Amino acid sequence: MRGLLFALICLFTGAAHAAPGNAYLTLIIDDLGQSPARDARVLALPGPVTLAIMPDTPHATEFARQGHRAGKTVMLHMPMDPATGPYAWHPGTPIPELEQRLLAALAKVPFVSGINNHMGSRMTAQPEAMAWLMGELQRRHLFFVDSRTSAATVAAAKAQAQGLAHLSRDVFLDDLRTPEAIARQLQVAIALARKQGSAVMIGHPYPQTLDVLERELPRLKAQGIELIEIHQMIAERSNRAMPAHGKNGVYR
Repeated sequence: MRGLLFALICLFTGAAHAAPGNAYLTLIIDDLGQSPARDARVLALPGPVTLAIMPDTPHATEFARQGHRAGKTVMLHMPMDPATGPYAWHPGTPIPELEQRLLAALAKVPFVSGINNHMGSRMTAQPEAMAWLMGELQRRHLFFVDSRTSAATVAAAKAQAQGLAHLSRDVFLDDLRTPEAIARQLQVAIALARKQGSAVMIGHPYPQTLDVLERELPRLKAQGIELIEIHQMIAERSNRAMPAHGKNGVYR
């Protein structure tokens, strides 16, 4: 709750304090809770790394507790169509059933400050369900990150319309799972942060991704890049859409 209150306060104050010319990055690692060894490597990454934990993984609850104890921000990585499983949301599912699946997922992953979508290319394009979700998150004092797995997503737009604290992903680090491609994507994120002031990155706990991040994250400061906590990024962006996602701060 402390982190959430900080985020809400910063939504009103953060933009006024942001120094011109700063370049900020925020890093989210998805798909956590599957492997204690890989999860431990993520937890050991330097700086403020946000942990997005899947509810239908064998170590979800314990790793959420570990992350919370370590002072990391914990997110629910919510399965959405075409994802499958007992928690997954699918188009056409009645809202009461979506609510039950969300509640079950939140019970499985404690200490969450917000959620983002796992997959979800079909589900995040559903206006009614996304509007309901953003209202429910607002009621629960949770933020939302649109992973933007589809150009047809309306999730961030619905969050913005309701004044919900939210972000949209700018760069996926590891669509191509080679060290060279991941390093290039990190440079894309750095260049974008320099151009527009900030960039939100999402990666996964692949060995190649973790190798690159372990090597490159300690070098960011020397490049004039600041890795910031996700609540700070919410404050920095103040619910505005970035140019790739909208016009004049409003989502398309």
